[in-house]
Amino acid sequence: MKAHDNNYGNKLVDRLVKEAASDDALDITYNKLPKSAVTSELKELGLLKWQSEWNSSNKGALTKSFFPKVKDRLAKRLQMCLHLSKKDVPT
Repeated sequence: MKAHDNNYGNKLVDRLVKEAASDDALDITYNKLPKSAVTSELKELGLLKWQSEWNSSNKGALTKSFFPKVKDRLAKRLQMCLHLSKKDVPT
């Protein structure tokens, strides 16, 4: 006696497996990414663009001497204050 003989459930499973393995089913791909992956990629692209602009700018030479890489500057937790942001620091 065959295992699938007159068993509708087994025959249905066999048919579905054959359909899934057919060439038509291979066109469907998983195209959704997790939000965290998209966020990470956008942050990385933003950093690359920022670094490119930072490198091509003629301004901020003193700041660039301390932080040649934008990523290094972002790693520092600098508190902004009047003396740090003011152009004319009194002597």
